[in-house]
Amino acid sequence: MKLADTKYDNRETGCCAALDPAVWDGKTLTWTGKPFVKSHMRALFHVPLDFGAVVGKVHAAVEKSEAYPEQPFWLSDEVSLWRSDFYLAVDRDVTGMENAALSGTFLTKAFEGPYRDVGKWIAAMREHVAAQGYQILKLYFFYATCPKCAKRLGNHVVLFAKVA
Repeated sequence: MKLADTKYDNRETGCCAALDPAVWDGKTLTWTGKPFVKSHMRALFHVPLDFGAVVGKVHAAVEKSEAYPEQPFWLSDEVSLWRSDFYLAVDRDVTGMENAALSGTFLTKAFEGPYRDVGKWIAAMREHVAAQGYQILKLYFFYATCPKCAKRLGNHVVLFAKVA
């Protein structure tokens, strides 16, 4: 399957697809070995330095393997101020890439606004998770649009909290 064959519709920008927050907001997802391609990005205080190069390489490999799922998405694990791990959802292993799998229960919450609000989003996510009787084990970020497309489509970010 190629990206063009999925529900991912990037015709408006030619780059990023518009995110429908309702698809992701307030969901509980349970994954057992959900497949992803994993890569790493250099960062400076959580700002990615090589995002375009990493994403381009990963997308090319996934496209070649025809491994896009019906609803493509990616997660960023902000490992440190200097590095983040990038996970692109796939529907099978991708040759020549680091294949990874995520398992567990994940709660989601969608946000829109400038990146400077990330602290507020994390606080809101903590409240959301606690209200459901869970605690956060790990937090992932789905930055749905690149900065260029965010100007046109809005800056949407979905937080995924792996919970216990």
